[in-house]
Amino acid sequence: MPRPALVALRRHLPILDWAGRYDRNAFSSDLLAAVIVTIMLIPQSLAYALLAGLPAEMGLYASILPLVAYAIFGTSRALSVGPVAVVSLMTAVAIGNLGLSDPAQIAAAAIALAFLSGLMLIAMGLLRLGFLANFLSHPVIAGFITASGILIAASQLRHILGVDAGGHNLPEILAALGRALPQTNLPTLLIGLGALGFLFWVRRGLKPLLIRSGLRVRLADMLAKAGPVAAIVATVALAWGLGLEARGVAIVGAVPQGVPPLGLPAFDIGLWAQLAGSAALISVIGFVESVSVAQTLAAKRRQRIVPDQELVGLGAANIAASVSGGYPVTGGFARSVVNFDAGAETPAAGAFTALGILLAALFLTPALYFLPKATLAATIIVAVLSLVDFSVLRRSWAYDRADFAAVATTIAVTLGIGVEAGVSAGVALSILLHLYRSSRPHIAEVGLVPGTQHFRNVNRHRVLTAPELLTVRVDESLYFANARFLEDYLAARVARDPAIRNVVLMCSAVNEIDLSALESLEAINHRLLDAGIRFHLSEVKGPVMDRLERSDLLDALSGQVFLSQFDAFAALTPPAQDAPRATTA
Repeated sequence: MPRPALVALRRHLPILDWAGRYDRNAFSSDLLAAVIVTIMLIPQSLAYALLAGLPAEMGLYASILPLVAYAIFGTSRALSVGPVAVVSLMTAVAIGNLGLSDPAQIAAAAIALAFLSGLMLIAMGLLRLGFLANFLSHPVIAGFITASGILIAASQLRHILGVDAGGHNLPEILAALGRALPQTNLPTLLIGLGALGFLFWVRRGLKPLLIRSGLRVRLADMLAKAGPVAAIVATVALAWGLGLEARGVAIVGAVPQGVPPLGLPAFDIGLWAQLAGSAALISVIGFVESVSVAQTLAAKRRQRIVPDQELVGLGAANIAASVSGGYPVTGGFARSVVNFDAGAETPAAGAFTALGILLAALFLTPALYFLPKATLAATIIVAVLSLVDFSVLRRSWAYDRADFAAVATTIAVTLGIGVEAGVSAGVALSILLHLYRSSRPHIAEVGLVPGTQHFRNVNRHRVLTAPELLTVRVDESLYFANARFLEDYLAARVARDPAIRNVVLMCSAVNEIDLSALESLEAINHRLLDAGIRFHLSEVKGPVMDRLERSDLLDALSGQVFLSQFDAFAALTPPAQDAPRATTA
């Protein structure tokens, strides 16, 4: 095969890169990591399917083929793909908006949602649109995840209480819980509270206890991760032994035994149109959550991921979920960290995990019949409360009030209106915040630092200036959104100072000038010339100069283009007029 074709093939099939170097040590490390993640993923898969309003087996199905698909197409060595809390909640909301009541139709809608999400992710990857995720600011995403964690935990309280109380936002959920509180089922409440207490203790106290008892750290960690499995075994035994189903305790019931059903999703254009908006939101949020985890873990081992190929990998995972009876998936933070800490060397660990989940689907599902839904709800609550982080409000308030407003609004909208409104508000606020900041670039009037060739802000340093010379540095590329801001600034500045005869625009921070900004520079040149002022440029970068040379600006420029700001200062300032300028802190 020609080398360029081989390089392209490796780029689109990352498995070809690491599989050729796979050895026995990597196999043993991946297998151990897979055992630990499988133990963790079985109860999570069941619980997140419950959160999504789907049959429990769909959680297992979404944890088999998607992991294999990601192992082939993904670039992260440690990312663990499968059902996650936020995407499960968004799936529940998307399907809830359809108003379906038939379980078969609900399952078909979830499968179609995974298929649509997969198509969108693959299309974004092939078009190299991974950069779009940069428009979602991290504080806004943190705020959305925090609010989603609260919503998820609140939505699961009905299973802990054993009551019927739904809602799409926090006020609705709390109001429904308040009305249903007198109908609380006592056995369900006892099981739910017992599971909650046990799982919280396992998360915080079991590992240190086992280490103090003399167990090795890795074995202690593995046993601690098995805490949810222990809770499931204990509560299944209680429900079966005490006949709790007859006392009103809701149980999972029959879970189909066998391999995932293979087949294409329903090609219903009407259904797809209804799900398209939700699929887009799930794709974006899932990708942002996944790629941030993947980049964090890759950095710890000096590895790298390719965001555009990650889109393809996640898209392939969702397509695999849709053809195997699952629902939308993405990279999970908790599972990925466990996978990393357990020593996973390659994506093969995910494929081994899929094998473990498949064995569970083949042989363990009959034992899940008496599993109380309260136990799964407790598993979800304990898992999602780790997502809640209100410190982002404190940090954003202290650092940037605009970021604080965006985070607070995202949290308030998510809690008060719903998940899709919250994530839409977060996306819109992230973009608006970026546009607002870039439309009002930092502009500094600069002068020469005595004894050097450096120029600094006149309001921060003692510098040399001249009455007839105004030097302005704009710290942003110039484009349609901020060009008029520069026009207005210069017009106001020269109007205040009749002594100005030369204006120099220092372009050291300007990486691009679009057509709108070019027209603004032409307008600035003409207006200054009409006022008897010459307009100059300095420190224009090569690529920017290449584009300016294809325009009429340089021919019409009333002044010069200087290689450095020091050259401009020396040429336009008579030495006798150099004088220190007083500054403020």
